[in-house]
Amino acid sequence: MPAYDFVTVDVFTEKRFGGNPLAVFPDASGLTDEQMQAIAAEFNLSETTFVLPPDNPRNHARVRIFTRQHEMPFAGHPNVGTGYVLACMAGDPPEHYTFEEIAGLVRVHILRGAGNAISGARISAPRSLSIDIGIPVEVVAACASLAENDIATLGHNPLVASVGTPFVIAEVVSVEALSRATPDIAAFRAAVGRFPDMASRFALHLYARVGGDATRLRTRMFAPLGGTFEDPATGSANATLAALLTSIAPGENVDLHYEIEQGVEMGRPSQLIASARKTAEGPVTATIAGSCVPVMRGTLQV
Repeated sequence: MPAYDFVTVDVFTEKRFGGNPLAVFPDASGLTDEQMQAIAAEFNLSETTFVLPPDNPRNHARVRIFTRQHEMPFAGHPNVGTGYVLACMAGDPPEHYTFEEIAGLVRVHILRGAGNAISGARISAPRSLSIDIGIPVEVVAACASLAENDIATLGHNPLVASVGTPFVIAEVVSVEALSRATPDIAAFRAAVGRFPDMASRFALHLYARVGGDATRLRTRMFAPLGGTFEDPATGSANATLAALLTSIAPGENVDLHYEIEQGVEMGRPSQLIASARKTAEGPVTATIAGSCVPVMRGTLQV
C-alpha cells in the first residue's frame, strides 16, 4: 500500500495553535486528482498542498492546492507554508522558490529570523489586481448577518476583486461591527442564485480599519458554501485587499504596506503583512508575508 509523508504547519503566526493550519505533502508523485481531493477532505483543513515535479525544469515545483471540496488556482497561506516546509527540509535552501500553479507562477521568498533560522515566507501574487462586478450592500449585509449601515461605502462599494483567486471584498464601519459578523448560509445561497458566475467561489472578505489607520486592518473571511465557515488567515484575500486599497490611494506611484490581523474571533489570531505597488505605467501588484510554526509530521497510506 503506497505511503506518503506529510507535514502540518501553522501559518501567519509565531505561536503553535494560532494562525491557519496547513497540511503539506512534499512529494505527492503518483497521487491521482481524486486521491488528492479525498486526502484534503480527510484532513478537513481549509487547504492541503501537494508538491510535484515542475513542468518547466527552471522552476522548483508544481504545487496543487485543494480545499475540502475543490482545487484552488492560487491561495496565500498554502504557498507561504509550503515554501517554509520545503526550505526547512532542504537544509541549504535557495533564497527564492518558483511554484507552478493554475493561476500562474508564484514566487516565494524565504524569510529568516533570529540566528538566521528559517521563519516563514513572502509570496508574490501570480496576477495583478483585477476588479469585476459590484455586489449590492444589502447582499453583503445579509450574508454577514449585519445591518446595511454596518457596511462602509465611502472608500469603495462592495465588489469582486482578485490577484489570482476572486473574493467579494467589503469594508465594515468598525472593528466592533466586524466582530458581530456571522455567515448566514441561506443568504449565501441566495447570493449565488443572484450571481451564478460566483457559484463556485462566493467568498466574502470583510475588513475594518483599526483605530482609523488606513494601513492597520482587521479582517474576516467567510466561504461556507465552499466548506470554510470562517478562515483564520486568508493570504490571497488580504493580498487582494492590499492591492485594491493601494489602487484607490491618492497618487500615481504608490507603495503601501499593511499590517493585518485575522482569526481573532476564532481564537486563532493571525498576523499578515501585505504590500502592494502601483505605478502610472503598470498594473497593481501585491505580496503577502508571514511566519510559520511546525506542528505535526506523519505518513498517510492510500
